[in-house]
Amino acid sequence: MTLKQDAAPGQISYASDPLRPVRIWLYGLAAFVLLIVVVGGITRLTESGLSITSWKPISGVIPPLNQAEWEAEFEAYKQIPQYNVLNSWMSLDDFKFIFFWEWFHRLVARFLGVLFIVPFVVFLFQKRLPRDLAWPLFGLFILGGFQGALGWWMVSSGLTELTSVSQYRLAAHLTAASLLFIALVYVARSLSPGRVLGRVTGFHMATAIILLLVVVLQIGAGAFVAGLDAGMGYQTWPLMDGAIIPNGLFVMDPAWRNLFENALTVQFIHRGFAYLIVGYIGWLIWRRHKDGGFGGVHGWLPRIGAIVLLQVALGIATLLMSVPIGLAVGHQALAFMLAGLAVAYIADMRRVR
Repeated sequence: MTLKQDAAPGQISYASDPLRPVRIWLYGLAAFVLLIVVVGGITRLTESGLSITSWKPISGVIPPLNQAEWEAEFEAYKQIPQYNVLNSWMSLDDFKFIFFWEWFHRLVARFLGVLFIVPFVVFLFQKRLPRDLAWPLFGLFILGGFQGALGWWMVSSGLTELTSVSQYRLAAHLTAASLLFIALVYVARSLSPGRVLGRVTGFHMATAIILLLVVVLQIGAGAFVAGLDAGMGYQTWPLMDGAIIPNGLFVMDPAWRNLFENALTVQFIHRGFAYLIVGYIGWLIWRRHKDGGFGGVHGWLPRIGAIVLLQVALGIATLLMSVPIGLAVGHQALAFMLAGLAVAYIADMRRVR
């Protein structure tokens, strides 16, 4: 990378930045992962995820093209519990609607692999990627492929006994997507040129990492809420079932099952994580205000705080309005954006250090 002194003393501009296309590519991949999450949320909320009962990585790109193929797909769907228990009223036209969302979700997920591997090979050929960067990026490609396998593993859980996918597998699928998104943003931000100003201590780094971990846990908790349709009950705030701490949190035996299978407890945990994040980011902002303000790298903190407040408001509105698709998908997407801001803050602090 070649640096050139500007006319103004002390300023440095980048005459050549060979990693700029790589950064744009990585940010684009992160945005595409977010798009997949949004489409996946719509797929979940329209209960479309079990409409395709087989996994055909190549031929599955092409949807049914004639009446006979549509009838065959519909007949396959009729064999699973979701149709027999919940959707036996469906006509073929109704089935086409849910089929579209699952097919589109799988299509954009497949396309992510193309968007990764083609530029990756081009950048290798152009020698833009040093070895210490190429291997981690290839690891992200493997993580993306693993995410696709997790998706089918999730869908398969609802094809024999359940009328929806397992909330455990849904949580694994969504959490893996969040880790892929975070990794892409982190690598892209780490490759940014120029200096980052500010004083960074071990305390700053540790507290930011804790924030990121709690946000990822909250994303996983939200997946359990979605998997159990827990947001469709207890649609009041701030009280829940008429109380701050409702009765019935641990009615299942053994007690650990309540954390993942009791809709009341799962929603209570999701609310609890939200309160924890609000209090924690408020404390971080207060500490930073006392310790020198928000100049330089710590300018990320008030932005993160604003997104946290917006996310809480969106979550409350989603609950009170009985989980409309637009608000629910926005709530999920904003959680990923919050994780992206937190990891960008961490990446910039590492650049300072």
